[in-house]
Amino acid sequence: MNVLLADDHLLFRDGLRRLLAQSDDSMVFHEAGTFDDVRRLCDGAIAFDLILLDLGMPGWNGFSLLGEIHQRLPKALLVVVSGSEKRSDLLAALENGAAGFIPKSSSAKVLMGALQLVLAGGVYLPEQAIRGDHRMADSAPQSVNGAGDCDPLGPLADGAGDQLTPRQRDVLNRLRDGKSNKQIAHELGLTEGTVKVHVTAILRQLGVRNRTQAAITANGF
Repeated sequence: MNVLLADDHLLFRDGLRRLLAQSDDSMVFHEAGTFDDVRRLCDGAIAFDLILLDLGMPGWNGFSLLGEIHQRLPKALLVVVSGSEKRSDLLAALENGAAGFIPKSSSAKVLMGALQLVLAGGVYLPEQAIRGDHRMADSAPQSVNGAGDCDPLGPLADGAGDQLTPRQRDVLNRLRDGKSNKQIAHELGLTEGTVKVHVTAILRQLGVRNRTQAAITANGF
């Protein structure tokens, strides 16, 4: 597995590399300290499986850079590991192809759980982002599409459907119709990243693990 660690702090890259190497000795690491280095390494010569990067490295000039990387290497799982705890940054990262957003304030356990979820096909979002808090902190991994070995979100609480916001109900109604995030975003005038956040919040609120279970549950109210 080819892994790119992109952060301008050598100490952080070293710690992240050691942590990942302990969990999977098949990983081959490549490192970058600037976005110029990232562009150079993402020229297609290396088939990266996982890319972990910070937002504030030298050369950063906007989230379109993430979209550029995603277009160059569409099969690579792109995960932001950032000191930022802004919900707006999380949404922008998702809109530009990120499969996860992990605050640097997260514990090693949370980080590894988040990466396991992403590698299994899920999307990691911090719990506080799902709830709509302006600042985000550690949480257990939650999956947007139900993939991965995350813990169950718990049993369906009485009246859980009544606690959904009007917008979440709009999204849920369209999930019940089998519509994709892209279709839902178009119909509701939202970005796909915003729809992903709503879907994750719905799964958590209903106590289900995936979109299909949410749609079945929705028939009950």
